[in-house]
Amino acid sequence: MTAKEYLQRLKLLNIVLDQKINEVSNLRHSLTTVGGSDFSQERVKTSHAGSAPYTNIIERIVDLEKEINEEVDTLVDERRKIIAEIQTLSNPIHVDLLFKRYVEFKSFDMIANEMNYSRRQIYRFHEQALQAFQDGTKWHKMAQNVT
Repeated sequence: MTAKEYLQRLKLLNIVLDQKINEVSNLRHSLTTVGGSDFSQERVKTSHAGSAPYTNIIERIVDLEKEINEEVDTLVDERRKIIAEIQTLSNPIHVDLLFKRYVEFKSFDMIANEMNYSRRQIYRFHEQALQAFQDGTKWHKMAQNVT
């Protein structure tokens, strides 16, 4: 795993968390909508064995919310750890750039604008910062434990 891949884990965790939150929202919405009925066929009396159809949706929501809570905890812990590792770098430009890119998920254009450098110079600093991060932190030992 490269330093860049290690730092990008926060973004991946955030994306997965957002997807699960959206899924819960969609499931909640499905509970409040009325399904259509087909009156074109003859109605046959049936007995309803088991539980109501919405109970499966509610169970799925409960399971997803439990997963979301666990993943929020993981995201917060990973975020804290990565911020601390970035802050061990000695060059303030590298610290600022890596924080903006991998913790705040900002684009290189936005970073260049905020830091008052050209995009090309930000790319150079980014390459240097990743190298300094790889050389100066213990992330690679921790990354081996994750994989």
